[in-house]
Amino acid sequence: MLNFKHLHYFVSVAREGGIIRAAERLHLAPQTLSVQISQLEERIGVMLFDRKGRRMELTPTGKLALSYAEEIFQTGAELEEILRHGGEERFVTFRVGISDVVPKFVAHRLLAPVLNQPEPVRLECQEDRLERLLADMAIHRLDMVLADRPMPPGTEIKGYSHPLGESAVAILAAPALAKRMKGRFPENLQGQPLLLPGKDSALHTALPRWLERRGVWMQIVGEFDDSALMKAFGEGGAGVFPAATASLADIVAHYTVDQIGVIDEVRERYFLISPERRLTHPATRIVSEHARNALFAGSV
Repeated sequence: MLNFKHLHYFVSVAREGGIIRAAERLHLAPQTLSVQISQLEERIGVMLFDRKGRRMELTPTGKLALSYAEEIFQTGAELEEILRHGGEERFVTFRVGISDVVPKFVAHRLLAPVLNQPEPVRLECQEDRLERLLADMAIHRLDMVLADRPMPPGTEIKGYSHPLGESAVAILAAPALAKRMKGRFPENLQGQPLLLPGKDSALHTALPRWLERRGVWMQIVGEFDDSALMKAFGEGGAGVFPAATASLADIVAHYTVDQIGVIDEVRERYFLISPERRLTHPATRIVSEHARNALFAGSV
C-alpha cells in the first residue's frame, strides 16, 4: 500500500517544481525530502521526476501519478468536510481556470449561475496565463478553462474549445478626459492616451489594427495583464481604455467612467476549454447554457 506521507511529499514537489521550495513549504530539510521522494520511486519501481539541476520535472508517469494523487487528496478533503457537517450535505467541486485577460465581470456573470443550483457546488477559481491553465487541466487539476481565444494551434495538450459568445468593444474614459475629446467617434480619439490589455489578450493587437485602418493615431501609455488594474488607471484619467460591452453595465456601476463609443468591428470572444469534446461535468453545461441563452444570446 502507498505511504500517504510520501504521496503528500510527491505532490508538494510537483507543485513547487523542486526540492528546495517544497522543503521550505513543508518545513523539512531538503535532504530529508529528497530521500523521501527517492524512497517512493524505489517502492513503486518507476521514476516520477526528471532531475534537471535544481528543477524537478514530472515524467509522463509522474504526470499520471499526480492526477490521481490530486484526486485522492481532493476526495479526502471532501470527506473531511462531509464528516465535519455530520454527512448532511454533499457538494460537487468545480475547479475553473480563468485566463488573466478575461474581464472579471464577464467571468463572474458566466460562473454565477453555478452557485444557484439545487445541488451544492464548491467553486474553486484559479487565474493565470492560458498556457499554464491548460497544463493544469491536462493533469486534471482543472475541470475547465475560460479564455478569450480557443486552444492555441499546435499545442500538445488534449482539449476542446467551446465558443460561449462574443461582444462588441466599448471605448471608455474618465469624465474629465471624455470632455476634452471633441468631434465624432472615432475621430475624437486622435492623439489621446490609450490603455491596452496585455499581450496575451486578443484586443492587444486587434484594437490598434482597427485604429490604423481608420487613420486614427493614439499614444499607448500603458499595457495591463490585469483588466481590473487597467480600468482603475482609466478611471484615474490615465487614458482611454477598451471593454467588452457584455460587461459594460458592471463597469459603469463600479467605475466613474463615460462611454466614448462602441466598435462593432472589433469583437471580444469567449471560450470554454474542456478536456472532453462533449461537456460532461454538470457545472460546465450550466456555464455553456447560460452563456448561450442569456449572456451572449444569439451571438454564437
